[in-house]
Amino acid sequence: MDAFLGLNEQIYVFNWRMKLYKLNRVVAVFVVTATVFSCKQNITSQKVSALPYYQESSFTPQWLAANSKEVKNLHTIPDFSLQNQEGKTITEKEFDNKIYVADFFFTTCSGICPKMTSNMAVIQDAFKDDDNVLLLSHSVTPETDSVSVLKEYANFKGVITNKWHLATGKRSEIYSLGRDSYFIEEDLGELKTDDDFLHTENFVLIDKDKHIRGIYNGLNKTAVQQLIKDIKTLEEES
Repeated sequence: MDAFLGLNEQIYVFNWRMKLYKLNRVVAVFVVTATVFSCKQNITSQKVSALPYYQESSFTPQWLAANSKEVKNLHTIPDFSLQNQEGKTITEKEFDNKIYVADFFFTTCSGICPKMTSNMAVIQDAFKDDDNVLLLSHSVTPETDSVSVLKEYANFKGVITNKWHLATGKRSEIYSLGRDSYFIEEDLGELKTDDDFLHTENFVLIDKDKHIRGIYNGLNKTAVQQLIKDIKTLEEES
């Protein structure tokens, strides 16, 4: 799989694998510690009555009343034009009056992407009969993830057409959306260009007015279950 990646992507994947190796060592220690303190209460996802709004990359929550004057002036996801796995041009209008979850991936990724895709499939299954909820996965290697490649990937992963869009397009547009619109990366304040590989495990929750309402670890099952509950909270929002 790595043979298909450019030099920057290969460097990123190598660094990510080293992070995973170190993390696995930490997890091993944690498991031993957790066994000793197993009497502590487990953390579970909870239904909440309202969700905050997020305005910028620090993801500082702002608790505002829906449809208030302050909310109308908050950051929203801007216009875009991409192609999905069916070769259909999708724009921001596809998501008008819809709740959706956005993430960034690439089809040849052998690290975090398969787990992220599996967890997006969990969300798809939870809302497969709900037309108010959509999913949007942006390819960060659009030069290799053509429409036909995305279509094959979608078939293999059980992606439902018109429910879950796998998007390709101009690299500059996708990277700008990820960094400047969804604030998807964790390297706050670090200047990035299109040559710096964009890759993260984060899922971002967008409401019907294209405001950011949550960010979640797409590798964590509990976080994904919380995301599902938060989508239901947004559906009840007036």
